Amino acid sequence: MEKDILRIVQTLLEEFRAQISALPTLVPRQYAFPEVHNMIRVAIGMRRSGKTYFLFQTIRQLLTEGIPLERILYVNFEDDRILPLDYKTMGEMIDAWYTLYPEHHEQCCYLFVDEVQNVDDWSVVLRRLLDTKKIQIYVTGSSSKLLSKEIATSLRGRSIAIEILPYNYTEFLCAHALPPPEKPVGRRMLDHQRKFLLDYFSMGGFPGVQEMLPTVRLEMLQSYVETVIFRDIVERHHITNVTLLKYFIYFLLKNSGAPFSINKFYNHCKSQGHKVGKDTLYSYLDYLEDAFLVFSVPLFTESLRRMELAPKKIYAIDPGLVCANTFNVSTNTGKLFENHIYLTLRRQGKSVFYYITNDGYEIDFVTKDKQGSCELIQVVWDGEDPATLEREKRALKAASEELHIPGKLIDWETFITDLAGNSPR
Repeated sequence: MEKDILRIVQTLLEEFRAQISALPTLVPRQYAFPEVHNMIRVAIGMRRSGKTYFLFQTIRQLLTEGIPLERILYVNFEDDRILPLDYKTMGEMIDAWYTLYPEHHEQCCYLFVDEVQNVDDWSVVLRRLLDTKKIQIYVTGSSSKLLSKEIATSLRGRSIAIEILPYNYTEFLCAHALPPPEKPVGRRMLDHQRKFLLDYFSMGGFPGVQEMLPTVRLEMLQSYVETVIFRDIVERHHITNVTLLKYFIYFLLKNSGAPFSINKFYNHCKSQGHKVGKDTLYSYLDYLEDAFLVFSVPLFTESLRRMELAPKKIYAIDPGLVCANTFNVSTNTGKLFENHIYLTLRRQGKSVFYYITNDGYEIDFVTKDKQGSCELIQVVWDGEDPATLEREKRALKAASEELHIPGKLIDWETFITDLAGNSPR
């Protein structure tokens, strides 16, 4: 058994070295693991969102800093050759790496573990390594469960996590060698950026589909949803009514940016002949958020009961995923833009809510940053329509007077202009 594990580790090391040397130039992700001492760095996010790319970006940075490749171990727990795997065998594999390189016991080493949720009780092994070795540990997972059960128990206070989303707009531009927004902000630049932004909505930001032909990309994005359905929801939570689950997912994607009520959807399902309980639907929504496919935004109110009972607004992890599974970008630009702004706010680490004024006006976003500062944001794709602009400004004014929170309106030109203002050039 020991020889088998040594042979597996040697094979993984050999393949990792070949993979590193053959790795193409990656789009620099606008993320960085925090500089922390004696803590496990965790990256979470949906499958295919770029977590592995980010790990390799981090590995490349270590190599440029002079860290020898021999002191780096990368293990992908999606590799079928090493599954199924329990935590004891996982620990034996890492111990075998130290057996191959005894000098590692006295050196600082670097362990990268991809999709760690596939190993039960993985945190036991990593906690032991953190306590007994000179080691920096980097972990990815496609379940927010990583932030709850394991990290809240055996890794409490010993880990720090970041969320990896698909490419944002500027990363998308970089991936396609397109110019970013820059000053001076003239009509020519805005017209080009408008086209690029619409292309981004259509393609989305998943790294693996950027160079694909449109028909192939469409099928691949649809397969991403299928993978989440079966690997992260059906298998993990033992779902039997897969037809209803799929219908639920496509309903949410189609209505991205709209208020969603479990009660209304439950009644809709009954009218369509589906047999389902409300508790099941609540569980389905929890599972989808756990797998990072969708996010829910609650109503902004001081009443916790009202917040719990009110409809939530649903946003998808990626605009391309919405387009590939529901509708054409040209007829739903406003909702896709609103979805994009939500993801931008999420990337900024802000808490996000929506708000209904006393007169029934809806405010798209109420945000709160980590310092406690709040802001109202109203989103409209095209701010040139006088009637639309007046309506949105009226809503902002009413909400600002009720909540005593400043507000702003964002259209596509404002978004591009703000990006140009933040350009380093």
